[in-house]
Amino acid sequence: MSFADASRRPRSVVIKAVAVVLGLTLGFGLAGCTDGGGATPAQAKTLVVGATLEPASMDAWHNPDASIPQVLLYNVYETLVKVDSDGALKPLLAQAWEISPDRLTYTFHLNPAAKFASGNPVNAAAVVANLDRMKADAKLTGTLQAQLAPIASYSALDEHQVQIKLTHPSLMWLYDLTTTVGMILDPAFSGDLNNATAGSGPYAFASHDKGQSVTLAANTAYWGTPARFDKVVFRYFLDPNAENAAMLSGDLDIISNLQAPDALAQFSDTSRFTVINGTTNGEVVLGLNHTTKALKDLKVRQALTMAIDRKALLDTAWNGQGTLIGSMSVPTDPWYEDLTATNAYNPQKAKQLLKEAGYANGLTLRLRVPVVPYAVKSAQFVASQLRDVGVTVKVDELEFARWIPEVFTKGDYDMTIVAHTEPRDFGKFANPKYYWHYDSKKFQQLYANADAASDEAQAVAGMKASLRYLADDAAAIWLFALPNLVITKNTITGLPANASSLSFDLTSIASR
Repeated sequence: MSFADASRRPRSVVIKAVAVVLGLTLGFGLAGCTDGGGATPAQAKTLVVGATLEPASMDAWHNPDASIPQVLLYNVYETLVKVDSDGALKPLLAQAWEISPDRLTYTFHLNPAAKFASGNPVNAAAVVANLDRMKADAKLTGTLQAQLAPIASYSALDEHQVQIKLTHPSLMWLYDLTTTVGMILDPAFSGDLNNATAGSGPYAFASHDKGQSVTLAANTAYWGTPARFDKVVFRYFLDPNAENAAMLSGDLDIISNLQAPDALAQFSDTSRFTVINGTTNGEVVLGLNHTTKALKDLKVRQALTMAIDRKALLDTAWNGQGTLIGSMSVPTDPWYEDLTATNAYNPQKAKQLLKEAGYANGLTLRLRVPVVPYAVKSAQFVASQLRDVGVTVKVDELEFARWIPEVFTKGDYDMTIVAHTEPRDFGKFANPKYYWHYDSKKFQQLYANADAASDEAQAVAGMKASLRYLADDAAAIWLFALPNLVITKNTITGLPANASSLSFDLTSIASR
C-alpha cells in the first residue's frame, strides 16, 4: 500500500490476516497516512453547486435523508477512514489502522494534528464519546443503529489510539465507518444539531436559507489541507430546467447531478463546460412494502417485475443514461453480476401469475414517490405498464420532506421509488425493521455468512449468492443504477468521474 506521507507514519505494523475488506483488495493491515498540512492556502472564492434534494436539517444522526451527508460528510464532519472515488478505503482522522487476525479487533491510530473547528483535539476520548453518545441514543436512525450493532466494546488505549472490538467478523463494518455513522462530532458541542454543526473538516456550516440554499464557510483553522474556497453554496432546484438555465447563465459553477439527462446537448460547448459521465452507487429501486397483503405473495412480486420493461423505462425516464441492474448491486461492486434476466419482461406470464395468486379481476396498489425527476418519471411509466396487466396504480407524489416521515418512517405505502445511494447497501434487506419490512430468514443467513467470510473468494461467492436470492425472491424491483452526470464550468477542476460515497466531496475541487 502506498503512503501519502511516509515520514509521518507513527510505526510499521505487519498484519497476517487475509485481505477481505470491501474493496476486497485492501489488506487487514496498516493503511497509509494523510498529508497533515503544507498545502496551498485558501483562495478568496465562492463555489456555487446546484443540487436537487434539500436537507430538512443538519442532523444526520436522526434524519435518514441522504442530502444531509451529501453536504456535510468529509466537508464538515470527518470520519476515521473515508472512501475515495475508486471505492478504496483511505485514512482520514485515523492515519493508520490494524485489524487482528481473527478480524474482531480494530485499532485506530489517530492523526495527532487533527482538531475540531473549536480547537479541541480529535483524540481517542472524542471518538469514545461519540460512540457513547450514539449507543445511548434511542432515536438514532435505524440504519445507524444497525451499523453500531456489531460493536461489542471500545476503549481509548491512549490519547491517540482507539480500539474497537466486534461481536463477529464483518466485511462491511469498516466500510460503514466511512458513512454517517462514522462522522465525529465535537463532544463539547451542546447546541441544536438541526441548525448547527461541530466537526473537524475543512468547512463549517454557515447558514440554511430554507427552500433556497445551504452555505458552508471555510474552517480557517483546519488541521489538514486548507479549504480552496472561502464559501461554498449549495443551491436547490425543484425544477431541473431552472437548474440548467442557472448553469447556462453562469450562476452555477457545478450541477452536482444532472436531473434532465435529455438536456446534455445544452452543455456541449467545451469552451464553457465540462461534462462528467461516471458511475454512482445509486440503485433506483421500486421498493415493495412486504406488510401489504398482496406483496407478501412471491407470485405477485414476480408478476410486477415481469410487467415492467426496464430497458424502455430507462430510455423513457432517464434518456437511456444509467445501467440496468437486476439486484441491489452496481457494476463497480466486486460481487456484481448481471441479474437482469431474472424475472425478465414478460407481460403475458405476469398476467398468468396474478391469476394464480387470486388477482384475475385486478389489484390496486399505491405508489408513493418523492418529487424528484427520476422517481416521478419512473412512476408514470410503471403505472402505465402495470395497468396493462390489470394492476391499478394510484401514484402519489410527495415533497421529499413528507416522503421521509410518511413512507420511510411510518411505512405508509405499497410501493415507492427512490435511489439508494449508500455504498454496498444490500445488507439492509437483512433488517426486517427497515422500511421495506422484508423478513427472509434464508437471506439473513446467506448475508451473515458472506459478511463473516474468511477469504476473498468465499466472500464474493457469498455476496453473489445473497444477491441472486434477492433477485429470485423479487424482494424489490431494481430499475436502474443512476449515472454520475455532473456539469461544471471548464474552470473547475478536481471532480472525480465516479460518485462512490454519500458525500459531494469538496476537498479535491479547485478553480483555475
